[in-house]
Amino acid sequence: MMTAPNSAERKTCWDARDHLWKCLDDNDDNVASCQRFQSEFEAKCPAQWLLAPFHSPLQVKYFTKRRDFLKYKEKMQTEGFTPAEGPQGAS
Repeated sequence: MMTAPNSAERKTCWDARDHLWKCLDDNDDNVASCQRFQSEFEAKCPAQWLLAPFHSPLQVKYFTKRRDFLKYKEKMQTEGFTPAEGPQGAS
């Protein structure tokens, strides 16, 4: 069993995550343009935070989901929410 990362290890991982996210933002989510940052991210984050490689090019599950959520939240705040139209006449 692996021990939980200490505060310095978490900071190192989060810094690598931030560099990757900035690269992805600057390159319209083009993972190929950010391979250096992706490799650093994977190397600096604890193994238990990684997914198997076949799941996603962005292999750190929590941070990937978190980034997706934050982008979605920002879109909702800037563009607003438009509800889908349901079946007509259903009451």
